[in-house]
Amino acid sequence: MPTIRKRRCFEEGHRRKMLVIVDESPEAEVALFYTASRLEHADGVMTLFYVIEPEDQQHWMGVRDVQIEEETNKAKALFRLFRRKLANAGFDGVPVEEVIRDGRKAEEIVKLIDEDEDIAILVLGAATDAKGPGPLVSTFAAGKTAGTFPIPINIVPGGLTLDDLRALA
Repeated sequence: MPTIRKRRCFEEGHRRKMLVIVDESPEAEVALFYTASRLEHADGVMTLFYVIEPEDQQHWMGVRDVQIEEETNKAKALFRLFRRKLANAGFDGVPVEEVIRDGRKAEEIVKLIDEDEDIAILVLGAATDAKGPGPLVSTFAAGKTAGTFPIPINIVPGGLTLDDLRALA
């Protein structure tokens, strides 16, 4: 769990970052547009974060190297796609940074938040699926760590439209 301390993002002269987890789920896009809508009205940066998760069985290091290369290319393609979606929706003025890490998704999110004190909010889209809100929402917002998490977590309902998200901001 990240250390709870006063974060640099709340000091004058620092731009707050809103962290959005990038994957191919529909709720990731909702989190993207919600964050862009919020940042249109505030001075901040959207941090797009992609985690390359290890496969369960790795027999050879060469296979892992190929997986990392393929996943890095996939992450870069998703970043380009998300930037295009932002531009097409009129959010091309929102500053965006991109981060790719290798590891378990929940652990890497926690590490990034702990390392980058300018990250002020974690934005998660909640799945509309009957199985539940999704693994990240369940882990961070509904799990044991929710009360001790060092930054606010915004959970965006996955069924909201772009118009709904603009109205909320």
